[in-house]
Amino acid sequence: MCLAVPGRLVEIRASDDPMGRSGKVSFGGVLKEVSLAYLPEARVGDYVTVHVGLALSIVDPEDAALVFALLREAGEASPPAEAGAAGADSDEGARG
Repeated sequence: MCLAVPGRLVEIRASDDPMGRSGKVSFGGVLKEVSLAYLPEARVGDYVTVHVGLALSIVDPEDAALVFALLREAGEASPPAEAGAAGADSDEGARG
């Protein structure tokens, strides 16, 4: 079974090779470098699901907020760093 966790894309690193496009994603303030090769349309501020360092899909902010709420309820996520619309504007996510 795999688990893709949503995080907020905070920086993009362009590359001449589309497969080399990458970016930094914030998971509760913890920044991770991820491949954006599968998401050429991803933009800074988007929420993306990430599995083993690869961004797989763009997630609606409300859906990301729901995932964060469920993870908090299960004790697997820290509280939001800052309040936002529906909780989706904070840089929160699962501990990993």
